[in-house]
Amino acid sequence: MPTGRSTTLQEPAEIRTYKGQDRALRADRLGTAGLLLSVLAASAPLMVVAGVMPTTFGLMGVVGQPLLFVILGLVLALFSVGYAEMSRHVHNAGAFYAYIARGLGPTAGAAASLVALVAYSAMQVGVYGILGFEISGIFATYLDIELAWWIPALLAVAVTGALGWLKIDLNAKVLGVLLLIECALVVVFDAAALAEPGPEGLSLHAFNPETLAGAGLGTALCFCIAAFVGFEQSPVYAEETSRPHIVVSRVMFLAVGFVALFFAFSAWALTVATGPGEVVKTAAEAGPGLLFQLTEARLGTAFTDVLHVLFVTGMFAAMLSFHNVVARYAFAMGREGLLPASFGRTNAGTGAPATGSLLQTGIATLVVLAFAVTDDLPAGDPTAPVLHLFTWMGSVGALGVTLLMATASFAVIAFFVRRGTAGAQVWRLVAAGAAGLALLAIAVYTVKDFGVLVGAGKGSALSWVLPGVIGAAVVVGLLYGVLLRRTRPEVHARIGLGNEAFRLDQAADVTPAD
Repeated sequence: MPTGRSTTLQEPAEIRTYKGQDRALRADRLGTAGLLLSVLAASAPLMVVAGVMPTTFGLMGVVGQPLLFVILGLVLALFSVGYAEMSRHVHNAGAFYAYIARGLGPTAGAAASLVALVAYSAMQVGVYGILGFEISGIFATYLDIELAWWIPALLAVAVTGALGWLKIDLNAKVLGVLLLIECALVVVFDAAALAEPGPEGLSLHAFNPETLAGAGLGTALCFCIAAFVGFEQSPVYAEETSRPHIVVSRVMFLAVGFVALFFAFSAWALTVATGPGEVVKTAAEAGPGLLFQLTEARLGTAFTDVLHVLFVTGMFAAMLSFHNVVARYAFAMGREGLLPASFGRTNAGTGAPATGSLLQTGIATLVVLAFAVTDDLPAGDPTAPVLHLFTWMGSVGALGVTLLMATASFAVIAFFVRRGTAGAQVWRLVAAGAAGLALLAIAVYTVKDFGVLVGAGKGSALSWVLPGVIGAAVVVGLLYGVLLRRTRPEVHARIGLGNEAFRLDQAADVTPAD
């Protein structure tokens, strides 16, 4: 418990009313394997290899993408050192904002809560664009049926929302099966690429630091960080895991290590298959079809057809993972009074954060419909859902998560300094500080080159409007925190405390409402 927090908190009536079984997430439902599969599903291995990597090669022109994954893996490992230690002291479904509140104060926590809600919602909704595009392509290719992208996208919204009501351990099983199949298929492609390399043979040129030069480096960093997103979600499930003080930190390091090595190897395999000297040109021409062209030539039509199907299921797994996280952030915010108290209740039958799940389902429905109307498909540009919904929303989400990680790094330092235990944690705090500075630099580069990231020109309003979404979330969140401090100090004092606020009430002899 950091200094500066009162131990005689008075819980507002609307919060006290819902105190009880439906105010807590179900405990002991996830072990190491279940949690690891759940958070790795958000990284969507096949979507990264087929979507993110060709974009980074082709649009940003960065040949050294394999090296980027190694470098970012080291940065995020440094970040995880402090973040994991923080997870041992704070168990809260609002992970990012709870840590920031405990380190930098409740007002900063209020801002972080809104940024987290916007960022993860954006990333989840963005996937519906590429999902709809891929499914409509499958219908056209195999069934000769013209299907507007938004029809399967809206169906996916409904199915994801339904699963959001179900048990998290059931979701973990669904995510785990899809993830393992995805990884197996990508490994098969990697092996085939190395067995049948392009004209330059088994070249390691992509790991040469000189390949990181270029105007698109900042945007490539953001895209590659988006591929890692998921590992930092481990603390979100802390209240639902067995032995959270051990399992959460273990899963974070396992996830970072796996993603860094898996994606670095797969990106290298792409450069080997095309040749490092041709990968940028080939990716620019093929776009998201690069992987499928390469598998068609090496592994045949049947394998490529299966890959198309698993591409869809992998995206669905990522959507479900992001949906679960958004719902839990909304639950944590409702429990502490940042959102209406109804968001802080769980489904009586399954223990899932039902109202938060409904919120994300509603947001996704509105955004998909908005893009469907403006893109006017199928009569319009068939790539619009990928270039607009997927790229725009994914970029906004990646920027938000990068800022949250940077801020959380500094919050970790402040937390242990305020507790008077900085001396015992000095090496962890140094690691957190180094990671925070690196992540902050990446965020600055991302904003600077945002026009490239979303495919807009330098003079385009999108260059500042889209990153402005995260900026607006920061400003509105800070103002909301200040307002709460002045008008509802008891709610302001609870930000980031989670269930600890209830224990404080018991210590203070506060009687909950019937």
